Amino acid sequence: VQLQAYGGGLVESGDSLRLSCAASGRAFSFYYMAWFREAPGKEREFVAGIRWSGTSTSYLDSVKGRFTISRDNAKNTVYLLMNSLKPEDTAVYYCAATLRYSSSHNEGQYDYWGQGTQVTVSS
Repeated sequence: VQLQAYGGGLVESGDSLRLSCAASGRAFSFYYMAWFREAPGKEREFVAGIRWSGTSTSYLDSVKGRFTISRDNAKNTVYLLMNSLKPEDTAVYYCAATLRYSSSHNEGQYDYWGQGTQVTVSS
């Protein structure tokens, strides 16, 4: 599986962005998909994840109510809609996939990673 993330950019505080992650390869629908982010000087952290069915999601506490993860298995794509963005959301955002786990916040349990897309939120 190859993942390509895109949709980042420079926005102002309170704005919205939608990130997309396009997957190539077979069996996309069976993967647990997630978004992680890495801010300068900080460790990479789990942001949101979604099971293959799309019925179960998980979020970092600080983004709950603002971010929404979704997936379209027919298009082999997972999305992250980010509303009410804050300067502290500034980071490189990565999409990731795992077939070994039905849910995980641990980056070490992911097998495939996209190249990352920069999100910068100005105050």
